[in-house]
Amino acid sequence: MTRDTPTLAILTFILTIAFALSPALTPGFAGYSPDQFPVVQDFWPIQPAGWAFSIWGVIYIWLIAGAGWGLWKAPFDPDWRAMRMPLAVSLGIGVFWVAVANAAPVLATVMIFVMAVTAIIAMLRAGSANRVWQMRPVALYAGWLTAATGVGTGVVLGGYGLLSPQTAALTMLVAVLAVALWVQSLRQDEWGYPLAIIWALAGVIAANASKGNWLIIALATVGIVALGARVLQAQRR
Repeated sequence: MTRDTPTLAILTFILTIAFALSPALTPGFAGYSPDQFPVVQDFWPIQPAGWAFSIWGVIYIWLIAGAGWGLWKAPFDPDWRAMRMPLAVSLGIGVFWVAVANAAPVLATVMIFVMAVTAIIAMLRAGSANRVWQMRPVALYAGWLTAATGVGTGVVLGGYGLLSPQTAALTMLVAVLAVALWVQSLRQDEWGYPLAIIWALAGVIAANASKGNWLIIALATVGIVALGARVLQAQRR
């Protein structure tokens, strides 16, 4: 098949709406709770403060608006065609993610890893002609999923006693920053992706501030500065 079809555009739009509505069918999700793991932890340094998860509201609305605009204005556009399939895969898994996260954190971590990879692929395939409705909502979504994958993995590593919570947090912060800087280098002209990760890092700083966990705070701050500096550098070009 050499052309996009209305079917794929419609499917992407429907999955976007289903993804946005899926939390309403569950108790919601604002981070893992200690009783979900065999090794009970009072605090996970890698997990952002609860308010950071409010970014999902912006992501949901923007993804729906973008998918709707694409269905209406660009159902056959090749730039949209290239990103729709990986985005649909990510959203299709995401429909079930909140329910799984509340019941099976390990499976949820595997799922969000696949969601993040496919979202990043969608972002990298997106054209640059329409940033507001095509590129930016997907970039914001991919950025938050990149951070969330690190958070989920860090929590699981600590919750199952494979690493201490502090070591897991440090390890995953480094991993997230490495991936984020690499992906950002592939789309230097797009600030939505690093912005979502900066937001997550700000949430990590807030969560650790009351604990005086200065090592985590320092590493997250370095990440914010590095990502922010690249955004500013790209904007000046």
